[in-house]
Amino acid sequence: MTDLAPLLPTTSWPLLALAAVVVFGAGIVRGFAGFGFSALCVAGLSLVMPPAQVVPPIFVLEVLASLSLLRGALAHADWRWLSWLLAGNALFIPMGVALLAWLPETPLRLLIGSLLLAAALASRFGLAMALEPTRGVRFGAGVVSGLFNGVAAIGGTALAVLLSTSAMPPAVMRATMIVLFLFTDLYALAVAALMPAAGGGGGEAGGALLGAQTLRWAFFLAPAMLAGIWVGQRSFADISPERFRRIVLDLLIVIAVLGVARALAGWVATS
Repeated sequence: MTDLAPLLPTTSWPLLALAAVVVFGAGIVRGFAGFGFSALCVAGLSLVMPPAQVVPPIFVLEVLASLSLLRGALAHADWRWLSWLLAGNALFIPMGVALLAWLPETPLRLLIGSLLLAAALASRFGLAMALEPTRGVRFGAGVVSGLFNGVAAIGGTALAVLLSTSAMPPAVMRATMIVLFLFTDLYALAVAALMPAAGGGGGEAGGALLGAQTLRWAFFLAPAMLAGIWVGQRSFADISPERFRRIVLDLLIVIAVLGVARALAGWVATS
């Protein structure tokens, strides 16, 4: 029998099992809604692992998730939206990163999480705000998504809040986000590959954030994620547009609450 130990992360089996459960659950959400995987994984795994160890393998898994969903998404994606969303993200992800460097991190993340929570709650409980799909609105959505991606890696959540207020059919909304996230995840992964890890990357001297341990985590967690995506896709197949919208808004509220809770915890820890 082949020894898989060199391919597995160097950590305890209970932590490996917990990580697989978290990733499986987040994979169900990704397969169903087309977003939310990173936010849920980071929120769950950061409770037991340093964020610097969590985020790079999640980027790798996000790319794999997008590729596994891409074939079906290409036929349904709204390319008029996508062209402007891609432009907004390409231009404003670096600006979001710069904003994070200039302003205090924790209050900024708390503000963004609170704004997302307020928007999701307003949409969920009846505040109507129908977005007209003009070029300005599409580009503006890309700007917001890019800034929020750069500041807090929650551009997908922000975009889902905005698109949930439009008349976009569920299959089109889901497919459009899947294609967009493939671009943004590759962008983030390229940055991670070039970014040196603090203190040499947890044992990989001089290593980048995208090092051997990152790839071991991705190798181990990929089957759990793909299984979750399969379950999520099957759940999406027969859902009505109205029920999809309600579930998406409920999910957005949960993700926003988790983001606010993380920011508050960081604030308390540093005060």
